[in-house]
Amino acid sequence: MRTGIYVGSFNPFTIGHASIVRRALPLFDRLVIGVVGDNVNKPNMPKADERMQAIKALYADDTRIEVKIFNGLAMDFAKAENAQFIVKGVRNVNDFEYEQAQADFNRRLGGIETILLYTEPELASVSSSALRELQHFGVDISEFLPKKQ
Repeated sequence: MRTGIYVGSFNPFTIGHASIVRRALPLFDRLVIGVVGDNVNKPNMPKADERMQAIKALYADDTRIEVKIFNGLAMDFAKAENAQFIVKGVRNVNDFEYEQAQADFNRRLGGIETILLYTEPELASVSSSALRELQHFGVDISEFLPKKQ
């Protein structure tokens, strides 16, 4: 069984994230969405269980998708899930450089390959951090959040 993981904070899970899931799904028999439980760089996130439940609700009808909380390194989560691949979305050069370094560590230290999927051009500006800022200032961000399929 070909298994991939797609990991992130998903705070919030955006239409950009949903696009990566949709486009990655044909590559795998099973795709596990890993919701970061403890992100040292983002200490004030909503609880991981809340984020996980929201994503689970989106994909409740697709048995190929599982949503789980994980703590620690993505490569360790991949091994625990018997995944051969980590899927990451890339919006720009900054994302690419960061993900390239992560992919190198995951391959060298964990034997896990990374698949980079480039963001669809119309979604390149959609980021969770931008949406959190907009929401902070009272902007309705619902058009950037996926609807149940």
